[in-house]
Amino acid sequence: MNCNRKNATSTKTVYETDGPEAREIAQYLPYFPFKGIPRFYDIGGFLAKPEIFQKIVDIFVSRYDDIGIDSVAGLDARGFILGPPIALALKKPFIMMRKEGKMPNTIKSSSYDTEYGKRSGLTVQKDRINKGDRVLIIDDLVATGGTLSSAIQLVHACGGTVVECACVVELKMFIDP
Repeated sequence: MNCNRKNATSTKTVYETDGPEAREIAQYLPYFPFKGIPRFYDIGGFLAKPEIFQKIVDIFVSRYDDIGIDSVAGLDARGFILGPPIALALKKPFIMMRKEGKMPNTIKSSSYDTEYGKRSGLTVQKDRINKGDRVLIIDDLVATGGTLSSAIQLVHACGGTVVECACVVELKMFIDP
């Protein structure tokens, strides 16, 4: 997360990616080898600590409360955990971007690659994003960027603009410099 946060006097201070808040949050993001991924991050660690989960929500809300977004889109499935409390705090609608076959009246992105292999594409309901809408996309982590790219494609297909993609964790081991 590369965000800003408000302190008690309502002035903005810069949230640092590797700063003290990030290090505190990282303590509650255990990782394990899983499905061939050497460092599978488990967000259950911070979900079990309400004060840490709230800190994450507050950091994102501070970042996005005054940059003009119309909605928050969360990616199936962990974006459904992070997105709604952020959307509620911002008083913005929450949009689900789901795997194919889970919702009616949808449009579908093209297939994409993830750290686990090829995926068939994400879907969003046709009437959730309007032309000109400014959308914030939320997920728990970014690894290859495939899932986020699929979500960006859906927002553009609906005529919207992606303001930013926000994730708690960036898996740098998948970045090809």
